[in-house]
Amino acid sequence: QLEMPTINLDGEVTVLATVPEVVEALESCAMTWQKLISTALEEQLKKVPQGNGPLAEVNFWRERNSILGALIEQTKLPEVQKVLEILQEAESENVGDLQVVLSDLRKQHEEAVDSVKFLSTLEHHLKNLTYGAGFNVVLDTIPSLMNALRMVWIISQHYNKDEWMVPLMERIAWEISARVYKAVDLHTLFKEDRTAAKKKILEAKSTLEQWKKCYFAVRAQIEASGREQHWEFDRKRLFEKTDYMTSVCQDLYDILQVIEEFYNVFGPELKAVTGDPKRVDDLLKGVNGLTSAVEELTFDPFSIKSAHDWKLIMEEFRAEVSVENINKIFIENQKDPPLYKNHPPMAGAIYWSRSLFYRIKHTILRFQEVEELLASERGKKVKQIYLQVAKSMKEYEDHKYSQWKDETEQILPLLLRNTLLTVVTEEPLAAEKSVSFRVNFSPVLQEIIIETKYMEQLGFPVPETARYVALQQDQYLRYTNRLKAMLDLYDKLMGSLNEAETKLLNDHIQELWRVFKSGHKRLNWNCLGVGDFIVRCTEAVRKFELLVHQIHRNSEDINNKLLFIESTNLFKFPLSKSGDELPKAKEFFEYVKCERAKDVAHLVRTYSAIPQLLGRVERRVANTNSGKSPKLTSYYSYWENRIYQVLTALVVKNLQAFNAAVLANVPLFQTEAILSVPEIILQPDASEIDKMIAQTIQDCVEVTKHFVRWMHGTCIECPPQHVKKDEVTTFSFYSDISQNPLIIEQVVLITQNVHKALASLSKYLNQWQRYHQLWISDKDIVMERLAAEKPSCVILDEQLQFYMKVAQEVTQEPLIKDEQFIRLHLAPLACTVQENARGWVVSLGRLLNESAREELFGLQEEIQVG
Repeated sequence: QLEMPTINLDGEVTVLATVPEVVEALESCAMTWQKLISTALEEQLKKVPQGNGPLAEVNFWRERNSILGALIEQTKLPEVQKVLEILQEAESENVGDLQVVLSDLRKQHEEAVDSVKFLSTLEHHLKNLTYGAGFNVVLDTIPSLMNALRMVWIISQHYNKDEWMVPLMERIAWEISARVYKAVDLHTLFKEDRTAAKKKILEAKSTLEQWKKCYFAVRAQIEASGREQHWEFDRKRLFEKTDYMTSVCQDLYDILQVIEEFYNVFGPELKAVTGDPKRVDDLLKGVNGLTSAVEELTFDPFSIKSAHDWKLIMEEFRAEVSVENINKIFIENQKDPPLYKNHPPMAGAIYWSRSLFYRIKHTILRFQEVEELLASERGKKVKQIYLQVAKSMKEYEDHKYSQWKDETEQILPLLLRNTLLTVVTEEPLAAEKSVSFRVNFSPVLQEIIIETKYMEQLGFPVPETARYVALQQDQYLRYTNRLKAMLDLYDKLMGSLNEAETKLLNDHIQELWRVFKSGHKRLNWNCLGVGDFIVRCTEAVRKFELLVHQIHRNSEDINNKLLFIESTNLFKFPLSKSGDELPKAKEFFEYVKCERAKDVAHLVRTYSAIPQLLGRVERRVANTNSGKSPKLTSYYSYWENRIYQVLTALVVKNLQAFNAAVLANVPLFQTEAILSVPEIILQPDASEIDKMIAQTIQDCVEVTKHFVRWMHGTCIECPPQHVKKDEVTTFSFYSDISQNPLIIEQVVLITQNVHKALASLSKYLNQWQRYHQLWISDKDIVMERLAAEKPSCVILDEQLQFYMKVAQEVTQEPLIKDEQFIRLHLAPLACTVQENARGWVVSLGRLLNESAREELFGLQEEIQVG
């Protein structure tokens, strides 16, 4: 509080400045003010914000503003202003010192006003940061707060300097850290619901990360603007603590996650799988103890000073988790361990167990490198768990080895006594394709060989028999591969034979089986003659292969001939001569008949060559060339049946093709329509066309008469048989093929379609019957009757017009009509109709002429008389 002078200051300043007593009293007062204000300023500049948070800075500047503002208001009082004016007028030496102090006061006050003004814009965000209900409020606040700091940085005259802004941000970072510290209590964290605890840790970590993330986002915006002063603040002061706390939060989250995973695994399912509930319960107790060291900390884990101690705690935890985790994997999978590729079951299980052991051993070795870890109670516990797990794994390995050794010594001699081959189906009396053989090298024997090798690699002693067998692995592999290749070829050859070929080669197949017999009756994997047996079998199969290929080449030749027969066209049509002109019906069918005769002669020659090919087969199979070998009886029958099928297909396909031609709306031949009074008929007529078509169909079927059947049990053509004295019968395929339902069906179908086409033509020709009066009526009688009636010129003219119109109408009719496969020429009929119409016109003209002449002569006589 500034003390006011007691002296009377009424009067003019200039007058009072000349009174020594007044000036002296006022100088004393000024000196008192100067000391008071200087003391107040010194006290304010010594003060610091009370607290580490950002709100402490707000309160600090608000308090300074209040104190300095009160002093400023006093200096503005009239009495104070008059004192200063008098001293200035008196040119007192003390007034200059007072003015310096007052100037400093105003400067400090302006600074406080500016600070309060801009910090007030942050106050709402800072309160949310400090007192917000949860991390979600803090997370939402940080981006808004950072943007507000940017505005303060741009506008403020004081907070646009590093020395002002960095401490403020440092306080904000402290407040965020404090919120995390208060929320995450390690003494209760692991007693909370794990889901809620994980959520809390994640939110805390996100809050710490949000602070740094938002800072750099705003910093990038400032740099991108190009107008604002960049933020180049000391990052260590701003983020060192929050970054460290973020890493601690991540560690805590990892601990919670590991605990949760252990609880998920060590449940009822694992108890059921392992069949050892007590072991699982013991593991759960171990899991519960994993967090005890974290819950009982004697230091602040969030303090950077305790970073080393916290690192040791996490190393202990990870080491213990690693051991527990490996133990969990071991217990969970020991009944059905995951094996490396190509590892056998027993040795593979031991390899798996050892790989787990090496993993925990590696962890413990790293653990032992830090003496502090191993010396702690926690470290001793971890080491004890490791020793227990290692002991369990060793017992597991010993059990697996003993089990394998006992089983191998018992079963290996039995497996070596297996025969080389096994018959998949019983051998029948006759050759059947279902008989096959397989290599009888047991997969168990192969597995024992592999197990033996791996067991030796693992350092276990193996039985002598097993070692001997393992040393013979390459030889066994060669034997099995050669046997398999030989049997694969055998199966391929047998699979390529049809039933007729199998019966044909029955003797050769039986001979092959006799070679195989010792392999599935006598020889086993201990015998010395395995190699010789494989050579004999391979030679026999190769010989059989050569014979099969020869048979197949012959079959292919025969099939090619049959394919030629089957694909022959028995209805070759003549090409059209020119334009619309087609061959006449008789010409057409004569052409088809001639072409068919040529083709049939070729087909018969092809057919006659088939027995020669069968003779080749006979020479190779039976060493004879008679055409009637008993060994080929079924083979002859097979090919004769194939010939029957081919000839049937030949006839059916040709009839189907001819039927398609009948229905194709493409004319094949032409016929004419003529007037044969009183009827309009086809030339040749419909019945004759029908007969020609029936004959060509019959000829097509009778082609098979040229293919003579073979005598029973041979491929020799049956000679003509004299049934009666003058009657010779030749046995051909015709008698069977002509009765085939498919062929009969096609013949009936073609006949029906031909009749439909002819009926359609007949119906079309009936339309011309509308002109029938031209040729039905007797022209002479009609003219006599008409002359007797002496019709008028008008009546005669009407008659003339009618017949002329008919003649003209006929010229408009189409002269060609295509009905499916028949082209009908109508020109002859049209000419006849026109001639008849013109005949009527001439007769009527003659009658009109005679009538006119009579009247003319009569008129001439009347004129002469007159």
